Amino acid sequence: EGRQRKGQKKRGTDSKARSVLGRPEGPYRAVSATKRLLTSLHPGVDTLDKMFEYAATKFPHRDCLGTREVICEEDERQSNGKVFKKVVLGEYRWLSYKEVLTAASQLGSGLASLGQRPKNNIAMFCETRAEWIIAAQACFMYNFRLVTLYSTLGGPAIAHGLNETQVTHVITSRELLETRLKAILIEVPRLQHIIVVDNTPTSWPGFPRGISVHNMAAVEKLGAKPENGKLCGIVCPLPSDIAVIMYTSGSTGIPKGVMISHSNIIAGITGMAERIPNLCEEDTYIGYLPLAHVLELSAELVCVSHGCRIGYSSPQTLADQSTKIKKGSKGDTSVLQPTLMAAVPEIMDRIYKNVMTKVEEMNCVQRTLFILAYNYKLEQLAKGYSTPLCDKLVFKKVRSLLGGQTRVLLSGGAPLSAATQRFMNVCFCCPVGQGYGLTETCGAGTISELWDYSTGRVGGPLVCCEIKLKDWVEGGYRSTDKPHPRGEILVGGPNVTMGYYKNEAKNHEDFLVDENGQRWFCTGDIGEFQEDGCLKIIDRKKDLVKLQAGEYVSLGKVEAMLKNCSLVDNICAYANSDETYVIGFVVPNQKQLLTLADQYGIRGSLEDLCNNKAMEELVLKIITEAALAAQLERFEMPRKIRLSPDPWTPETGLVTDAFKLKRKELKTHYQDDIERMYGGK
Repeated sequence: EGRQRKGQKKRGTDSKARSVLGRPEGPYRAVSATKRLLTSLHPGVDTLDKMFEYAATKFPHRDCLGTREVICEEDERQSNGKVFKKVVLGEYRWLSYKEVLTAASQLGSGLASLGQRPKNNIAMFCETRAEWIIAAQACFMYNFRLVTLYSTLGGPAIAHGLNETQVTHVITSRELLETRLKAILIEVPRLQHIIVVDNTPTSWPGFPRGISVHNMAAVEKLGAKPENGKLCGIVCPLPSDIAVIMYTSGSTGIPKGVMISHSNIIAGITGMAERIPNLCEEDTYIGYLPLAHVLELSAELVCVSHGCRIGYSSPQTLADQSTKIKKGSKGDTSVLQPTLMAAVPEIMDRIYKNVMTKVEEMNCVQRTLFILAYNYKLEQLAKGYSTPLCDKLVFKKVRSLLGGQTRVLLSGGAPLSAATQRFMNVCFCCPVGQGYGLTETCGAGTISELWDYSTGRVGGPLVCCEIKLKDWVEGGYRSTDKPHPRGEILVGGPNVTMGYYKNEAKNHEDFLVDENGQRWFCTGDIGEFQEDGCLKIIDRKKDLVKLQAGEYVSLGKVEAMLKNCSLVDNICAYANSDETYVIGFVVPNQKQLLTLADQYGIRGSLEDLCNNKAMEELVLKIITEAALAAQLERFEMPRKIRLSPDPWTPETGLVTDAFKLKRKELKTHYQDDIERMYGGK
């Protein structure tokens, strides 16, 4: 069984990065980039339009973007009277690289003939789908600045983004136009043209005067007309031109637009591609995360630059068991069988909990076998061995949840819990790369090496950037700390973006330019560098609250520890500086909560149980045990909690699209409970 992988042992102990000047605070660079940081994948390919043309010349007839056909949609009534929409989907239909290039150039030409000018802003407000990338490529070719807005943003935030960027044209989908955009058009007076990526309907009555609605296909047709100039008036972008203004979901305040140049994105994807071994045109990537997120956009551009194919999906249709897939029909991973996939912890935690629930339901023999195999494989991985037999007999079924062909899973967006990361390494039989990056650094920062099976680390700096630590005395983090230097993480390099749109004050606060003219971003995250040059994120400046007696509590740390408790689906810790203890809002795991209630003979619906004082006490007791096991300090443990029957989703406005907590919104939402918990009631 335990076969050693080639070069596995040696690799694990190598240094990943080192401090260029030998100082504990850095800057740290990847070992292969100590002389100079990399800025591009291919010489001369320094803008995104050139990057796609390069790919289309090299792989003209290979599949590029794929979408499943919808065979039928039906409503399914649940036992509780709720109606769920279910779909049956067919095969993937593919567009080749050459076809995508043609569609993009025609769309760009069509937008130009509708009055869109180079170096002016155009907005994209659309779910993740093939048309998103086609439209983005059109903008890159014609040097239109692409403003991206999350499809889950609320009305005021959308209006703010559209007005701040002064767009006249917006690209959107039928659904978002009807559910989100239509209601706020009155607040966006500059808007003239709405381009809808869906083919139906083709006429749009009932819109305000001065606004024309077009289908994307019609705009492409317009652009294909010979009189609309075969690229005659085209102004090619410079590497320093802005490619994207990306509005961050921002866990604080109104969304900020991050200005990202062509050279920023090219540098970022150069750094990312270097960490994915043997990336080539034989790879298939599944795209289902929001493209308005820098992680997903960069991942898809990495794929396009290497001739991979991208099949589109959504969180609701990802696997056979997903909520929108009709029982007995196939989810997207089964049909596409991707080799590469990005995964936000939220989705991975969901799969982890699903599988663990299934393990609980197995008969005694099966369960024992699974746990034995799991622990055996963990040991073997730690020694650098692989376990082909266990993989075949035990984990093949779990692996098939993602289509059975995954060779690399990339995780980013939020910290992955150690338990989930280990589970993925073991059960999906493929390495999990954990990354760390921000919109402001173009998604690039660090990615762990795939054979690094240690948990909780995010790896060494990518070849496109360097990282240094800045002392944060108030929080008690310094580069002289032992055993490891600690401090606020600063990222520098060609991937560091041009700053926030129309927000000079914030730019001076968060961005620096050093004596060599290189840009740095101050992340607000606290990290430590370990002996081998890997970074570990240990805290966040904004998450630190000082209790009345002067103890500092890191809310993020408390949440990360307690999220490992199987009763907890989500948790938000809260502390007021004039109080002596921490409190918490908890979204309990429905199944576990019902089991617990059953054990103690407490009856009622999920809502009743969440409002039940006795249940609150029971859950608090279990959480306190988890906190003790995780070695939290007494003052860090929540002393009171409030159970919430409703999960926090981006739609509720309580978490961002990356499922990060929006503390301010949560505080407002639970204001009455905060007063009750601190009022001693």
